[in-house]
Amino acid sequence: MNLEIITPDKKVYAGVVDSVILPGNNGGFQILKDHAPIVSTLAKGNLVIEINGKKETFVVDGGVVEAAKNKVLVLAESVA
Repeated sequence: MNLEIITPDKKVYAGVVDSVILPGNNGGFQILKDHAPIVSTLAKGNLVIEINGKKETFVVDGGVVEAAKNKVLVLAESVA
């Protein structure tokens, strides 16, 4: 599935991933291929992407995620 992570300043990440683990305001959750459409707010925490068994972690400072039709868009306040 395609993932984009965007902050007000720049596009942090754009590419194909196998899964995304996000810090939701009510707890963490994972998005996989063919996930049902979802819109959720994000808390400050780790956003972990997995590509071919390798994980990469970004620290987001809150934001919003929207997923539909194997496209995931993360609009983050900031990313470290």
